[in-house]
Amino acid sequence: MRRKTTPLPPDHRGVHVWLVLMKTFHALNAQAQQSIEGTQLGDSEFRILEALLHKGPLPVNALGPKVWLTPGSISIAVDRLVRKGLVARRDEAGDRRVRRVELTAEGRALITAGFREHAAAMEQAASVLSTGERLTLLRLLKKLGKHAAERPA
Repeated sequence: MRRKTTPLPPDHRGVHVWLVLMKTFHALNAQAQQSIEGTQLGDSEFRILEALLHKGPLPVNALGPKVWLTPGSISIAVDRLVRKGLVARRDEAGDRRVRRVELTAEGRALITAGFREHAAAMEQAASVLSTGERLTLLRLLKKLGKHAAERPA
């Protein structure tokens, strides 16, 4: 015997979940962009410097995926940051084929101050949520993201 399923209300359907996620992303992204304006960096440049600040020196091929850039895009962005004096490329001690990207003193100072402002803005944006709500939201978003990544497009 087939079970009859009750249709979901319109505001509970997958397409509505997606729409709310997209609207939320765009609103938060606008605040994030505003929070990094003072650094005079583009979004990808900020993400690269932030990754180096928190992860330390990284090979270019490891840095790209961490900041959602393709191999070609990461190379161009790193070149731009080298020209600005914010990062330097260094040969790996044991393997000269590997070049690590690291922050210069100027780059570290810029991203330390810039990240402080960015973190404060993102904290303000999330301040509407209690600690419990944040934990629940993070758990559910990870669950949804993992499920979406496992399904073929």
